[in-house]
Order: sequence, then C-alpha cells, then structure tokens
Amino acid sequence: MKTGLASLLVAFFLLLSVAGAEISSKVGVCYGQLGNNLPSPSQSVKLIQSLKAKRVKIYDANPEILKSLKNTDIQVSIMVPNEIINNISATPSLGDQWVRNNVLPYIPETKIRYLLVGNEILSLPDKLTWSNLVPAMRIIKNSLRAHGVRKVKVGTPLAMDVLQSSFPPSNGTFRSDVSDSVMRPMLQFLNRTKSFFFLDVYTFFPWSSEPTNIKLDYALLEAKNITYTDPITNLTYTNLFDQMVDAVIFAMKRLGYPNIRVFIAETGWPNGGDYDQIGVNIYNAATYNRNIVRKLTTKPAIGTPARPGWVLPSFIFALYNENQKPGPGTERHFGLLYPNGSNVYEIDLSGIEPEKEYEPLPKPTNNEPYKGKIWCVVAKGANRTALASALSYACSQGNGTCNPIQPGKHCSKPDSLVWHASYAFSSYWSQFKKIGGTCYFDGLATQTIKDPSYGSCQFPSVTL
Repeated sequence: MKTGLASLLVAFFLLLSVAGAEISSKVGVCYGQLGNNLPSPSQSVKLIQSLKAKRVKIYDANPEILKSLKNTDIQVSIMVPNEIINNISATPSLGDQWVRNNVLPYIPETKIRYLLVGNEILSLPDKLTWSNLVPAMRIIKNSLRAHGVRKVKVGTPLAMDVLQSSFPPSNGTFRSDVSDSVMRPMLQFLNRTKSFFFLDVYTFFPWSSEPTNIKLDYALLEAKNITYTDPITNLTYTNLFDQMVDAVIFAMKRLGYPNIRVFIAETGWPNGGDYDQIGVNIYNAATYNRNIVRKLTTKPAIGTPARPGWVLPSFIFALYNENQKPGPGTERHFGLLYPNGSNVYEIDLSGIEPEKEYEPLPKPTNNEPYKGKIWCVVAKGANRTALASALSYACSQGNGTCNPIQPGKHCSKPDSLVWHASYAFSSYWSQFKKIGGTCYFDGLATQTIKDPSYGSCQFPSVTL
C-alpha cells in the first residue's frame, strides 16, 4: 500500500514538474513606458506578439495596457509602485484597495500571473521602505487570497547588489544590512507561498566594470573554451550569467532556503550608449539576447551548475529603446524595438527560429574603451525653457565653470542659448565626471567626439 502510494505521489509530482516546465520556460519581455514617442498599448501588444513573447512585465498597473492584453495568451506581471509601499504596510486596507482597483477588474480575461511589490527596493537608500517591503508583500498576498485570486504569485525584483559577496558563486552571501532583517522573512514568505525569487541579472555591468578580467565572450554566453571552476563546489561555469544566478542560489541556501525557484525578472544588453561606455552595440545586444533566449528555452531545461535541469522563467529587458529614461546612454538603449516598432535586430523570443535565418549583424566598433577627447553639448531638439534652467544649474556648480561665457569674455555669445549651454555642460562634465557627474541634464545633453570649440574659445573636455 505504501509503495503504491509513493509511486502515485512521484508520478503526480513528475506531472506537475513537466506541466510547470512547459509553462515556465517561455520567455517574456519587459514593457517600459519611459518614452514620449512610443506606440499605443494596443499596438505594443501586437508587437509583443510579433516577438513571440509569452509573458509581459509592466512597471505599474496601467489600465490601458491591461485592457489591451485581455483575451490574449500572454501572462502578465504588474507592479505596486515603490512610493506606496510604506503606506500599504502601515494601512492594510490600502493594499486591499490597490488589489481591488488594479487586479480584480481585469482577471481572468487578462492573465495576471505575477504581482511585484516595488522595483529593486533594496538598491535604494530608503531603509524605511526596506523594513516595510515584506509586510507589504504579505498584505497584498492576503488581499488576493481574500478575493479568491489563487493564480497570482507575489514577489519583488532584486538586483545583484543585494549580495555582499558573489565570488566564487558558492560564497554567495546577502548583504549584512538586509540579510536577517529583510531577506530571511522574505525567503520565508516566498517559500510559504511557493513564489519566486525575482532577480535582475545583467552580465553587462560586471563585464563593463572589469573588461580586462572578464572575457567578453564569457559575458555574452558565447565562450567556447573559457570556463571557471568554483574551488569549493568544483562546479564548472561556462558563462557569467550562471555564476551570477548561482551566487544568489547559494546565498538563499546559506539562510536555509535551498529550493526557492528563481525567476529572471530582467536581463539584457544595451544596443547603444555613450562614447565613454564600452561594448554597447547592436552586435553584442543581439548576441547576448539570442544566446540567453536559447539557453532559457532549451528543452529539457538546462538550469545552472548549482541547479541543473531547473527551469528559469524570464523577462528580457526591454521592449523599446525608451528616450526618457534618466542616467547614462545605455539606459535608453536596451530595447528589442525602436519606438517606431521596427526591430533593432531580429530576435524570436520563442527560441524556435534558427539563427542562420537572421540577417548579418553590424560589426562592433566599441568593444575596446574609447581613447580620446569627449565633449558634452546640447542635444538635438532640446527644450529652450528647460535649457535655460539647466544652464543656470551648470553655472552654479564648481569653481568658475561658466566664467568664459560671461558678458565680454572670449566665449560669450549673448544671442545663443545653445552655445552657452553647450559650453556650460562641457565645463561641468569635465570637472565632475570623476565624482559621478554625467552628461545628461534631464535629456538635454549628449556626448560628442567632434570638438565644438570655435576660434579662441576652447571647450573643456573629458579625456579618456
């Protein structure tokens, strides 16, 4: 009797794992909306389908997007905004109201399957929100349960900086400032609710920080004869992605949770960027994303060295190049598509189309660091009113940043706001780049390698 029951249980769990793998191995795409030139939600849904994405992740609960996803076969991930987590934690009824407003009106026609509470909260300096994160997750889950919503998994996406140590992977350890206070109760919640550890994994960032120590092919999942063997576990790695994921898996194991499933909430590679950013090109972006899709959709599942055969459900970042994302140029160049809906490069998120069918990619030109001078000037189409404020800000910083453009000085052009702003931007950036200053100014500035100097007026530059 016991043997028969055991056999039935094994068969049942095998059936569950096969069914889960069939669903989970499908790749999705992150649909960010930080652009003033993006297609409508209904057009975007058609484009998502054209990429053969089976999931989509949005960074809010946009009603128009959720309506556009009705009666499609696309699984949907929505997000509770960072700024209301503290309020939800303090007032559970607000969490219930959020669920009633943003989940109940759309299911089951819209297949909401994942509800993420905040975005990379533990990467932010606000420690109050850190402490309120897991309570807010519990409140949201309890509300879903109270309304009879069973199919939605609750989690929160975390970046790799949640780790204090990640090398070798077996030494993966959560940061001491969050390990016991946040991660332990979070893992307990994820384990109890059979949810996922949602993880943002970008091999681009560690590689671009150490391009001499980490081989590009290893970061692109393209390495043929480069391996790394963990000295503690003797597990052998053939790519940086697996190392990063396993470091988190070992960190969870260290806290007593060895079996929580990992969901790749974001991964990707920038198709462009600034002159001072290395390896940001279409060739690398296409190579990484095609390789990661192939790895994640292979059947039977490949998993990672620490978890061979485990499915890694995933979202590729991002659907579009988003022109209003702040930060360095890479932030605006992660898209699979341009804002007009055309492909940055060909890709099939189902992993079915053979790569030999794709058109040749443009050869990379910036896989080595740029050497030379770079200036920071006004971007094309910059708003004049905003430009005046940015000029004032740049000139108020540093020591003598804008002296040469003062009335009567050798760089002064009283009738040219753009000229003065370009000088101010270059002067500011040349002074402050080493301590984190950027050539961005809310999208009003851009880098150039063409010297904007004229006559006796020499623009300050950054030399790499």
